[in-house]
Amino acid sequence: MTDKNLIAAAETLERRIAGADARSRLALQPVFSHALELLKADGQRVPRRMKRLDAALIDEVIEARFDNMPV
Repeated sequence: MTDKNLIAAAETLERRIAGADARSRLALQPVFSHALELLKADGQRVPRRMKRLDAALIDEVIEARFDNMPV
């Protein structure tokens, strides 16, 4: 992928996540994290807003795992 394609793919995922329900957000988290890793590996700067979104999604995934854990 070219530089523009990588950032465009990440931005598309960002928009999908913004309009997604909770279950879809959880499903898109690994895809979004992978897209950001590809940006980093390509030497591109990952926008701060995307880093914050990725961190929030990871928190949501962790929270969802604990919500389903028997006590």
